[in-house]
Amino acid sequence: MTAIERREVSIGTPDATLAGEVWLPDGASGIVLFAHGSGSSRLSPRNRYVAGELVGGGIGTLLFDLLTVAEERRDRLDASLRFDIGLLTRRLAAATRWLREQQWSQALSVGYFGASTGAAAALAASVECEVSAIVSRGGRPDLAGAALPRVTAPTLLVVGSQDPVVIDLNRRALAHLACEARLEIVAGATHLFEEPGTLEQVAALATAWFQRWL
Repeated sequence: MTAIERREVSIGTPDATLAGEVWLPDGASGIVLFAHGSGSSRLSPRNRYVAGELVGGGIGTLLFDLLTVAEERRDRLDASLRFDIGLLTRRLAAATRWLREQQWSQALSVGYFGASTGAAAALAASVECEVSAIVSRGGRPDLAGAALPRVTAPTLLVVGSQDPVVIDLNRRALAHLACEARLEIVAGATHLFEEPGTLEQVAALATAWFQRWL
C-alpha cells in the first residue's frame, strides 16, 4: 500500500490567509490544486471525492478555500464573490506561488482542477503560473475571457450531457483555446454530476489526464 502524507496548511496571500489540506502519496510527481466555485469550499464532497481518486492514482492534491470565512459568509448572503473571477484568479495564483516556495513541493509539477466558476480562475491563473495540466468539471471556462487564447497547459473540459447551456459555453471556449484541449461529455449527467456513476467518470477522466501530463 502506498504511503500517503496528509497535512493541514495555512496559505498566505497578499490579502488573505487561506486554510488548506494537502494529500501527497509517496512517489508523486505532481500535485493538483482545486479551484472550487459557486459558493463551495475545500469541504465540497464532489471535489473531495475526485481528490481521493487522484491520490489513489498517485497524484498529490491541495484542497483549499479561495475565500476567507468572512467572505464566504458574505457570498452566501449576496453571491457577490463567486463570480468575481479576478479575485478567484488572484487567490489561486497566490496559492500556486506559495506552493512553489515550500521545500517539500519543489520537485512537483502542478495541475489545476476547476469546478464551475473555479474553472475560469484555473484557466486565467495558468497564464500567470507554470501549470502542466488543467481539468474543468461543469465549468465556466468562457468567464476566463481574454486569457483563453493564452492558455498553454493541456486542458480537459468535462460537462454533463444534460447540461446544454454549459455544453454550449464550453464548446465556445474550446474554440478559443490554442493549447492541447478536449471536451468530454458524460452521458446522463446534469450540472452537478449527481447521477449514479457520473462523478466516477469525471474522476477517471481527470486521473488519466493528470497522469498523462503531470
